[in-house]
Amino acid sequence: MSTEIWHNPRCSKSRAAKAALDEAGVAYTERRYLDEPPTAEELDAVLRRIGAEPWEVARLNEPVAKELGLKDLEHDRARWIETMVAHPSLIQRPIVLTGDGSAVVARDPGAVRKALDSA
Repeated sequence: MSTEIWHNPRCSKSRAAKAALDEAGVAYTERRYLDEPPTAEELDAVLRRIGAEPWEVARLNEPVAKELGLKDLEHDRARWIETMVAHPSLIQRPIVLTGDGSAVVARDPGAVRKALDSA
């Protein structure tokens, strides 16, 4: 298993995480998750690797989150995952998945370093 980054190239945090991976000389695959949304099974597996529930990594300030009333949605894991798969812009970014089976939401350089240290 190799390193992979789920990201949105329009996001500065995603671009910074990619730059950190490049600077570290890490070979990785890039998944533009808005263009290639994960399946429910993939997102569930990534959340387990992160050690988080979907509501912990949801982008609650997105317009679609407000339209769906996500802040008030019952914490039903399967329902949240299905909602995030249907609306991938709700998935926090970037996510770095490492070859050792771990994953982190890499919103800052420290999180990227953590991901690389565990790989």
